Amino acid sequence: MKEMTCVVVGGGYAGIHAVKAMREKLAGRSVRMILLDKEPHHLRKVLLFKPAVSKEAEIALPLNRIFPKGVEFIQGTATTIQKDEKILLYQDQKGSSQAIHYDILVLAVGSVIRRAEPGQGGIALSSVEAAVSIREAWQANMRKAAQEQDPEERQRLLTVTVAGAGISGIETAADLAYAMREEAARLGMHPLAAKIYLINTENRLFPDGPAKLGRRLEQALNDYGVSVLHGQKALREQGGIVTLSGGSTLSTGLCIWSLGLLPNPLLRTIGVPISAQGQVIVDASYRVSGAPGVYSIGDCARIIDPTSGQADRMTCKEATAQAARLGSVVVADLDGTPSPAHKSFMEFFCIGLGPEQGIVWTRKWGLDIILTGKLGWKIRQYTWNLASMLH
Repeated sequence: MKEMTCVVVGGGYAGIHAVKAMREKLAGRSVRMILLDKEPHHLRKVLLFKPAVSKEAEIALPLNRIFPKGVEFIQGTATTIQKDEKILLYQDQKGSSQAIHYDILVLAVGSVIRRAEPGQGGIALSSVEAAVSIREAWQANMRKAAQEQDPEERQRLLTVTVAGAGISGIETAADLAYAMREEAARLGMHPLAAKIYLINTENRLFPDGPAKLGRRLEQALNDYGVSVLHGQKALREQGGIVTLSGGSTLSTGLCIWSLGLLPNPLLRTIGVPISAQGQVIVDASYRVSGAPGVYSIGDCARIIDPTSGQADRMTCKEATAQAARLGSVVVADLDGTPSPAHKSFMEFFCIGLGPEQGIVWTRKWGLDIILTGKLGWKIRQYTWNLASMLH
């Protein structure tokens, strides 16, 4: 039996689950499985706020720990797909151009975190290094505050502004508020002196869900000392002053930008059709047009439910479901049988709200089901671990 080469590009959530699905579905066939990524680890991107809060947080998992055998790892950056020859060009760690022949190629290069514009100030929560800088900044501010005699300057140092109230912004604000209260007490200050502002451009939290979910989220944040400012956009931070779109300002010791995701920019030059949003255009079975044997899933792909017309969101739960279906699609394509079509993921969201607190919402049978507290937290932990294949 001729050996096939399957190359998965990207070691994020979609990529590692694509490797898992391919290995399971192609079991019994002669397959060389290759995972290509610029890093030797899988970054648990949804947990980036953790090292912004705690030095103990470790969110990078070595790829050879996830796949201890049966998978080849190549550290490099994909540059060009030569579709007719079925060759993937990539740049290795030394900057040299290399080539791999593939039979099956899965683009799962994911997304990048949107950064603030130059001159906007603050720190974008966009990498582990940025998260560490955030942690060092607020902790240094709190130590200064413990010695500061001027009440206004002390309060400024004890204040953090989180610009962006998506799930990442909410989780960042909640964890940070809890940690800052603990640090304030340790330094001999009143815990309630620590203050977090969460800037929300929408009129309520989590507009994808019911209004009562938004209210519960806001109440939980308020209990931690987080004040949510709705219908506002942070424009810039300069000299400890955050200017908001409504014209008001906030005095703050640190501004954290949490601005959502953008499709990986390398898609624009790799040689595949992309949408106006910058995502790979695929059919209902994740195939890339004009590129036999090439598929794309995850944040980097524009995936539409053919029945509802709804586009998948850029979340890890969508990516893992797509990967599982992709395995069946590839087998069907190899065997010349009908392949399954994409189906939207059920409405299901988990949000962490600090240590051992969380909230889960799903809609079933036309009913809104909301779970909170420790149960919500355990479900959130389970989804984080499931997405990174930690069992």
